[in-house]
Amino acid sequence: MERIAVFPGSFDPVTKGHESIIRRSVNLFDKLIIALGENSGKQSYFSLEERLGWLNELFAGEQKIEIARYDGLTVEFCRKKGAKYILRGLRTSADFEFERGIGQMNKMMVPDIETVFLLCEPEYASLSSSIVRDILRNGGDVNRFIPAGITLTRKFNH
Repeated sequence: MERIAVFPGSFDPVTKGHESIIRRSVNLFDKLIIALGENSGKQSYFSLEERLGWLNELFAGEQKIEIARYDGLTVEFCRKKGAKYILRGLRTSADFEFERGIGQMNKMMVPDIETVFLLCEPEYASLSSSIVRDILRNGGDVNRFIPAGITLTRKFNH
């Protein structure tokens, strides 16, 4: 049986933390689907097309990686794709508490899908997409926080 994992997120924008989790986990699975989710509770700043473009550019040529978009429940997307694993990155104990609750609810809904947690590298423990957006909003340079080759050209209005 092929080991397929889904790494869901909004990637608004993609960060070096996301990239690290993906590159470190790709060899754990036969296939890794980076799933760009449309979260009804979040207003995206960057367009779906921009975010898909960054992910496709960043992981071009990676044979074991697929980029996809989805809406609805992650476990239903996993079922459609034949994935038995949901990959989540953890930065802090607060992330763990939040992700544990979601993982347990997913397990109750679809018992044969496992949530796998991967700790972030220490240098990314404080990095999040929302912090990157805040730096952008205030005119700061975010290049050290986003993957090489990704350009964030839009600015927030003050």
